[in-house]
Amino acid sequence: MKKKQIAITLGVMCLLLSIAICVQVRTMNSASSTVSQTLADNNLRDQVLKMKERYDNASNDLGNAQKELEKVRQAATQDDASAEAKEQELKENNMILGNTDVTGEGIEILLQDAANTNSSLNASEQIIHYSDIQDVVNELKNAGAEAIEVNGQRIVNTTAITCEGNIIKINGERIGSPFTIKAIGSKDLLYGAIERAGSILDWIREGGNTAIATKQDNITISRYSGVISHEYLHENK
Repeated sequence: MKKKQIAITLGVMCLLLSIAICVQVRTMNSASSTVSQTLADNNLRDQVLKMKERYDNASNDLGNAQKELEKVRQAATQDDASAEAKEQELKENNMILGNTDVTGEGIEILLQDAANTNSSLNASEQIIHYSDIQDVVNELKNAGAEAIEVNGQRIVNTTAITCEGNIIKINGERIGSPFTIKAIGSKDLLYGAIERAGSILDWIREGGNTAIATKQDNITISRYSGVISHEYLHENK
């Protein structure tokens, strides 16, 4: 009888010990997974910070190089009328390409998602889409706009306005509502084109969205902050 009790007692102890070991193993695995995830997150954050630092340094180097180049150009054209004319032509080309800050008269447009949703309308109609911004930009170009900016992003010949899920990007940078679009050109012509009957702004307003255009006597548009490169374009000699 005693042997049977001892056997039962040992069996119960073995069972309890097995359960304790299983719990311990699971706890250690969970802790290891948490630590691994934390290390991965920290590593990813460090990589992002390093990439941002590299970008900032490269941007500063580019700015310094442009300033030095401008000094060299000015020194080279001080006593040469022909070179001075070429320098002026270069400046004008840079303005057209978007490589310099520019000012002038024009219009400013505010686009914003509908503040109050209307259940009778399609939900997608009550927000500003990237295609709406594209249409406004194209309308301004057709009306003779000489420089355009959207939420601080200069529109140049290589600019892409894209949508990734619910995120709108211009020049690869995320932008969000409200959208402020600036355009330099004849303020009367630009305003007349963008506010004509049946214009893109009228279409945007039909969804309850805000679309306001105002004439401006002095608008400042910043230069394109990226680098315009041509891999396949070559001069035809």
